[in-house]
Amino acid sequence: MALLTDDIQEKLIKLLIEEGLVESSVIQDATRRAEASNKPLFSLLTDEQILDNELLVHAVAQVSGVPYVNLSGSVVDQDILSLLPADVAERFMAVPLAEMQNRLAVAMIDANNVQAVDYLSNRIQRPLKVFMASEESIRHVLDQYKTDLSTVDAAAQATQEESASESSSIKTIVQDSPISRALSTILEYAVKSQASDIHIEPLEKALKIRCRVDGVLREIMQLPKSIEPALVSRIKILSNLKIDEHRIPQDGQFAVNVSGKEVDLRIAISPVVWGEQVVIRLLDKSGNSFNLEDMGYAGRALRAIRKGIRRPNGMILTSGPTGSGKSTSLYALIKEIKDDTVNIVTLEDPVEYKMDGVNQIQVNADVGLTFASGLRSILRQDPDVVMVGEIRDSETANLAVQAALTGHLVFSTLHTNSASGVLPRLLDMGIEPFLIASTVNTIIGQRLVRRVAKQRDLYQSSPLETQTIQNTVGHLLPKAKEQVPMFVQDLGYDSLPIANQSSFVLAKGRDTPQTPRGYSGRAGLYEVMDVTEEIQDLIVKRATTAEIQRMAIQQGMITMRQDGYLKALNGITTLEEVNRVAADTA
Repeated sequence: MALLTDDIQEKLIKLLIEEGLVESSVIQDATRRAEASNKPLFSLLTDEQILDNELLVHAVAQVSGVPYVNLSGSVVDQDILSLLPADVAERFMAVPLAEMQNRLAVAMIDANNVQAVDYLSNRIQRPLKVFMASEESIRHVLDQYKTDLSTVDAAAQATQEESASESSSIKTIVQDSPISRALSTILEYAVKSQASDIHIEPLEKALKIRCRVDGVLREIMQLPKSIEPALVSRIKILSNLKIDEHRIPQDGQFAVNVSGKEVDLRIAISPVVWGEQVVIRLLDKSGNSFNLEDMGYAGRALRAIRKGIRRPNGMILTSGPTGSGKSTSLYALIKEIKDDTVNIVTLEDPVEYKMDGVNQIQVNADVGLTFASGLRSILRQDPDVVMVGEIRDSETANLAVQAALTGHLVFSTLHTNSASGVLPRLLDMGIEPFLIASTVNTIIGQRLVRRVAKQRDLYQSSPLETQTIQNTVGHLLPKAKEQVPMFVQDLGYDSLPIANQSSFVLAKGRDTPQTPRGYSGRAGLYEVMDVTEEIQDLIVKRATTAEIQRMAIQQGMITMRQDGYLKALNGITTLEEVNRVAADTA
């Protein structure tokens, strides 16, 4: 912690007492013990866990008139880190964060040290915007110097030199080669950035590396074109794929350990015009609780789901585009019903998360174990619940329907834009309408949106935003204050505004180094359709998606777009984000 003057100490004690963070009697007792042990008062308070260290630093910043920043969990761009050498950063316990209005944002333990600030400003040759941060926050960023993507460039250069001097490329793909170290660095950077995917894309004269963070792709670097064969070969070796096959797509997987985390990697390699594209899906098993409420299910949607999984047989289907969290929803449903009295068997491609007490089967088309053949085998294993990773063809769809008809509860996914679109999709696969009507219990449509960061600002909606809110969810909101508790219970959100307001309070995250564009993490938008008798009649009549959607809404279904607007009104996401993700939904 920074050295505190007597004046700042007095202000700090006063602030802590006024805010109710520490009792006055506790401060007095701690002061006596600190004097007796010749130990700083605030060090004693934090060591004895009377006061949280991060909270203390925030308070010090407040009384010092210096902006505060919490860097725990943040990832700083390597280009920014390179502006201040690691040895200088560690010596002054100061780290660069981002560029802000022609100034460089820097976090320091002692933000009031004028001499240190002047030295750093002269060293970097530009003015600084100084923030105060805790020692833990600073060390978190200092650790990121070890994941310097510049080492990838160095590895690429070394690989080029080796390729020029060696007649064989074997040396470039062994475990301790430069290209192997480069791949490890890229994976480590992606994990620390909480990326969901890595895209390695060959261009005509370069190799582009992009990461998908919170559902949005961003480029992190470009590498020389010449290292593409070695890098792709290394990935193929780790995934047990054929390194001499460049004409057809290949899929594989392997696991890595990064910073004590076990991360499963799904590999998809496809031939493209300029070489082979590699997409790596990162699955962090430690970061998912598979809790329906935490995932964003609420109110009517949550009740409909729990009603559906309580039935002894039938089908529960999830729909949405690739990367919308369909498999995660199925895992959450399995977790809800998992019990020693229930035999649960899954058929997946691949097995994304391993669950205790669940019999999980990995699809392997090379040996004839497809969704269809695997499903036939599963039905002979006396299951109560069957999860099929995806219904891709008519054969799998027919088998899933037969399983539901013979007393099994079947979970699966389909690629459609909405919940109502699932039913016509099954018709297209050749399933008879009366079979669909009698087997499908519940359908979930979903998308993922970025969450508003914890550091946020509130604002009043514009006239256009207000009108859009009223048009979209006005009929779902309470008309008077006394109705609020009833509507909150029905819709499942903590607070709801009155419908006919001139404006609504919305939240927007602050664009900070640790929360780019004001977002951090993701939440789901959901629509859950309970297949009622009226909807069954429409299915039998081969009704269109729009007709089924209208009937579901009449019966109380909250659409994805409406769910998104309710989440925006509760400060979970923004209207802009909802419109971006759910623009094509009702």
